[in-house]
Amino acid sequence: MSPADNLLAKEDIKKILGVSGRSWGECKQLVHVFLMGDWITNLAPKVADLLDSEIDVLVYSGDKDFICNWRGGEAWTNALKWNNAESFEDVKYEDWNVNGKVAGAIKTSNNLKFLRVFDAGHMVPMN
Repeated sequence: MSPADNLLAKEDIKKILGVSGRSWGECKQLVHVFLMGDWITNLAPKVADLLDSEIDVLVYSGDKDFICNWRGGEAWTNALKWNNAESFEDVKYEDWNVNGKVAGAIKTSNNLKFLRVFDAGHMVPMN
């Protein structure tokens, strides 16, 4: 089991996430099948609604992901139409550190963060 599997199997973590009574499964095929209808749906307006409602949003991409590359994630977050869009696009990246080591680059403005995770692929939480 991966560290993420071990973490998400803990009852106290499941309680925090509001999923008590459920079991964690990495890449469940049934979930994948149900989400296939959303494959090409543009959800950017819904993300903009969340941002305009002052809900914190983190968008992250692994810099080794060839399926959903980080440049694409950067582009759509920069293109979001929300109340603070102009300030977000102009923000510079800062180092994102894990255990004292640079592990990515992050840009933050108001309640939107975009994180480029170094040496991570499509399954960022697993890397």
